[in-house]
Amino acid sequence: MLECIQQIDRSFLVWVQSFGTPFLDRFWLIITEKENSLPLYLVMLFLAQRYLGWKRFGILVLFTVLLITVSDQFTNAFKNGFMRLRPCHDPEVIPLLRPLNYCGGMYSFYSGHASNGFAAATFFALIFMRFHKSFRWLFFWAFLLAFSRVYLGAHYLSDIVVGTAFGLFWGSAFAFAYNKWILKTDAHS
Repeated sequence: MLECIQQIDRSFLVWVQSFGTPFLDRFWLIITEKENSLPLYLVMLFLAQRYLGWKRFGILVLFTVLLITVSDQFTNAFKNGFMRLRPCHDPEVIPLLRPLNYCGGMYSFYSGHASNGFAAATFFALIFMRFHKSFRWLFFWAFLLAFSRVYLGAHYLSDIVVGTAFGLFWGSAFAFAYNKWILKTDAHS
């Protein structure tokens, strides 16, 4: 079973990279850089404050920081536990990759970009879609962020799928906890 997954991972990676062009290389390098997501997250926070008011917004910021910390630390624990080499560090896979001069840390399982991106998208979408349907577009951004990792040879498909699943889980759990907390504090006000 594991060999089958590894074969699918390698085949998918090579297939995605076969579509590479200099323009797409630049595009995916821009998408994958965390600081390039900052304007989106600032807009989300601005809208959050507008919809929630300062008290609920403060609690939301605390939950968001905790969410990303938990998501990121679980990712690091898995990477250090499984120690699966990134495709761009794997001597057997490197010859199959396009030279993009981008890699990241040594280990790939599972993707922190996918986990954190989908955790944030899920958290904010579950809280704010009742105010404004545009928050569902956060999932499109999370998908682009996750896909960029495969295109750049930093992750396999299974890294992205598992990272996405963990992100959806953590985002849902924290949205549920946030909503419970708000209901509780509103009841005591």
